[in-house]
Amino acid sequence: MANHKSALKRIRSNEKRRVLNRYQHKTTRNAIKALRLSTEKSDAASKLSTVISMIDKLAKKNIIHDNKASNLKSKLTKHVAKL
Repeated sequence: MANHKSALKRIRSNEKRRVLNRYQHKTTRNAIKALRLSTEKSDAASKLSTVISMIDKLAKKNIIHDNKASNLKSKLTKHVAKL
């Protein structure tokens, strides 16, 4: 266990961040799954912009790597274009 006040605070703040990061990541994954399952082009196109925004936010906060974000956006855009 940590002995210093700052280390104890760091443990608390890291746990808060971890929970928030997990929530945001899981929410984005669910949105991606919903986008992939959608069959109508108009519905998928409207979902695409929100999903891309969510992916960009995750990449900006370093929850996912920038290249992974680019790959996801590319694949999802191709998927919507193919509908």
